[in-house]
Amino acid sequence: MGVMPIDKLLISMSLPMMISMLVQALYNIVDSIFVSRINEYALRAVSLAFPIQTLMIAVSVGTAVGMNAFLSKTLGEKDFAKADTIAANGIFIELISYVAFALIGIFASGPFFASQTEISEVREYGTVYLTICCTAGIGIFMQTTFERLLQSTGKTFYAMITQGVGAIINLILDPVLIFGYLGMPRMGVAGAAAATVAGQIVAAILAVLFNVKYNKEIRLSFKGFRPNGRLIRHIYKVGIPSIVVQAIGSVMTYGMNLILEAFGAAQTVFGIYFKLQSFIFMPIFGLNNGMVPIIAYNYGAGNQERVVKVMKSSIRYALIIMLAGLTVMEIFPARLIGLFNATPEILVIGVPALRTICLSFCFAGYCIVVGSVFQALGNGVYSMVVSIARQLCVLLPVAYLLSLSGNVNLIWWAFPIAELMSLCMSTFFLVRINKKIISHIGESRPQEQAADGDKGEE
Repeated sequence: MGVMPIDKLLISMSLPMMISMLVQALYNIVDSIFVSRINEYALRAVSLAFPIQTLMIAVSVGTAVGMNAFLSKTLGEKDFAKADTIAANGIFIELISYVAFALIGIFASGPFFASQTEISEVREYGTVYLTICCTAGIGIFMQTTFERLLQSTGKTFYAMITQGVGAIINLILDPVLIFGYLGMPRMGVAGAAAATVAGQIVAAILAVLFNVKYNKEIRLSFKGFRPNGRLIRHIYKVGIPSIVVQAIGSVMTYGMNLILEAFGAAQTVFGIYFKLQSFIFMPIFGLNNGMVPIIAYNYGAGNQERVVKVMKSSIRYALIIMLAGLTVMEIFPARLIGLFNATPEILVIGVPALRTICLSFCFAGYCIVVGSVFQALGNGVYSMVVSIARQLCVLLPVAYLLSLSGNVNLIWWAFPIAELMSLCMSTFFLVRINKKIISHIGESRPQEQAADGDKGEE
């Protein structure tokens, strides 16, 4: 990570993750396509479960991002014993997080759906689906953790295999369990949840095996293990802002569902949009997963030139991906929505929704990459501030005010408006972090740079 040409390194580390995340996005879409064949209420229930699922992913991924950045920086400093301890503590706090979400699944699923809809069928479908996803969700936490351990040492190919295998298992089991093929009972929405967690658990087992066999830079051992509060705090220094950034998306989605409840099928349309946009955003997140350890490693090694080159290349690739997504959504909105067994009402609401919301893609790629740069440099609080401002201070209030017009088509304009604000704030913080940290990389020891970063953050 310190010597390979930047574009070659970035592509070699990011492309496997981009492919695996595209596969993940594909099986999320296929999952919803199968569920839509049950009926619209089943599809709406799965869509309304999205905020809790997003929150679960936010905690697992955010914690792993904090661990990954800390690990990569420590490996760049050649402190391998400390890296082993960081990995063990990261696994420990991921297990604690799973237990918390299992309890949420048991006790909060019913009230969560009751707060969003009065339709009893949607409540029943949603409660069953979410309870299974949470209580059997250990796979997503362990999969995420052990894949990030592979990424921190540049072994993204193995992470791609684990995600790909998990996705394929989900794709195979979806129709079998939902509709009762091959002698299996017809489980309906519960089958969709069971297929999802089964894919995650298998992927997690594979990720563990790959780490044990191939990841020799990190030696995992829990003999005499005790949680290290100092290291856990350091993991969460980057991890909590990342968790908050993603969790805010969960709050935003929940708030939008409440706003859209008065507009009939608009909730279903919003859920369909999120499934479709994941197919565009997932490659950006894969790009970020390859970028973050490269920046963190070269930050720890004091190589300013490589840090800057990685940033510029990542932004360029993100803009290309987003422009491709924008083009597809503008030209083929009806065909995309039609994949989900759409009723005429869903099409009437959905076509203008997709064409309006995707305008935000013009700015989103840049903002996502810049936010990950902040995290890689230990200043994840900047990402958190931008995300809070975009989704809670702008998007939801603007969407609510536009909903008062009674015209659902106006509500979707809240997305490009919020993203434009995000562009301005992200650029402001990038200029600031460049002045305080990036321009000084290599001028002092990594420990001193980290201290400078803390002061800048304060």
